[in-house]
Amino acid sequence: MAEKIVRNTEKKAAEPAKKAVEPEKKPAAAKKPQTVITPNKPTGGSTVGLRIGAVVLWLLAIVCEVFAIMALLEYFYPPFNMTLFLIIAIVLDMGFAIFAAQLWKKANHIKPMSEKRGKFLFYLWNELGVIMACICFIPLIVLLLKNDKLDKKTKTIAAIVAIVALLITGVASADFNPITAEQKEEAEQQITGDVYWTQFGHKYHIYEDCSSTKNSSTLYKGSVTEAIESGRTAICQFCANRAEKEGMDLSHMNVEGRDAAEALQIPVVHTTEAPTATGGN
Repeated sequence: MAEKIVRNTEKKAAEPAKKAVEPEKKPAAAKKPQTVITPNKPTGGSTVGLRIGAVVLWLLAIVCEVFAIMALLEYFYPPFNMTLFLIIAIVLDMGFAIFAAQLWKKANHIKPMSEKRGKFLFYLWNELGVIMACICFIPLIVLLLKNDKLDKKTKTIAAIVAIVALLITGVASADFNPITAEQKEEAEQQITGDVYWTQFGHKYHIYEDCSSTKNSSTLYKGSVTEAIESGRTAICQFCANRAEKEGMDLSHMNVEGRDAAEALQIPVVHTTEAPTATGGN
């Protein structure tokens, strides 16, 4: 079970000059402890349930889109105002799609895909949430923009809501630091001690005194497996640099800021220009 560490990050004020008679100090009011959610233990098991749940939710999102499209094509008439019906369908579509993507990303963090499947398939698998977001909204948006039967106000409002929902769903569904099965295994083998991460951070830290966490009043402490399954799939760049100076080999691990080619160990060919010959007298 991951442990939370609450730290006092307030800077101590400089002590005032001593006076002949110091005023009586009033007891400081007790500071209310911050409530945080403690991550669950690593599952280490099957991800079938998470993936089935994601697929079911994506299907429900598509159903909402289909109902909206059917109403636009006048296959049926909503029991209430068309504008309100479209907004409700779009919001439900967005909710189902975002929830599905979170389940899918959780499954990918528990059981990542191997890099041996290839770069294209790896990113297709990890960014399936973004792909499904496009499927759940783009056909509806296109139909809204091309529909000439809707009144201008309804068309404008519904199109704007759908475009905003697409953008929100796409960002929420993206996995900005996907990790491979090999990188997770390497991390679990090399980092046997505890790692640290913040409540809203997207990376984990090898060192508790990392400069990028000094302003965080609360830290989570747990195994690297817990950190990865909590969505912190990349090592902090500052911690990585410090660890490499201390002799730790991180060349096969997911480090923050490393580009896709390097993260997947794809060789990059660097070309250098031949020196230009200069004539002399």
